[in-house]
Amino acid sequence: MSDSPRIAPGDVRAIGPLAWVISWGAGRVGGTNPPNLFLTLGRNRRLFRGWLRFAGRLMPGGTLPRRETEIVILRVAHLRACDYEFSHHVKLSRRAGVNDDDVRRITEGAGAPGWSPREHAILAAVDALHTDQDIDDGTWEALRGHLSEGEAIELCLLVGHYEMLATTIATLRIESDHARSRRSARA
Repeated sequence: MSDSPRIAPGDVRAIGPLAWVISWGAGRVGGTNPPNLFLTLGRNRRLFRGWLRFAGRLMPGGTLPRRETEIVILRVAHLRACDYEFSHHVKLSRRAGVNDDDVRRITEGAGAPGWSPREHAILAAVDALHTDQDIDDGTWEALRGHLSEGEAIELCLLVGHYEMLATTIATLRIESDHARSRRSARA
């Protein structure tokens, strides 16, 4: 299979001024040029705006602590071998308190030593959702010992969203983002 993008990232004419400004802002926050994900999804303007609103409600606007949200996203990205999301969220996760040891343990999963009981339950649920598209009763009971109903719903949606995003990134062959050059950083 080809690694070339199946849909090229759009310019301001293709994605519209709103998506263009959002893309540049996201790149500034992430230290990259405008994210290829945004520039590609922005080609469907109506869907992009709805997706961005939903995604923003999960991250950064969710009720789960940001550290846990990033652990979930990184675990899904690792399980899906989605380097685009993994590398992007390693950078973002630093601000949420995820360190190099955490990133290493994320690749090992819930069984790695050092997770809090809550983090262990969350990671076990992520793995179950990825593998079985369901959570068995024992894993659910352990999860609910730590998460409220609302948080448990959010966790399911967060995992499903990043599974969907990994599928879209892989299918559209979205290329990795590049670090902003000094020239574009001044723009």
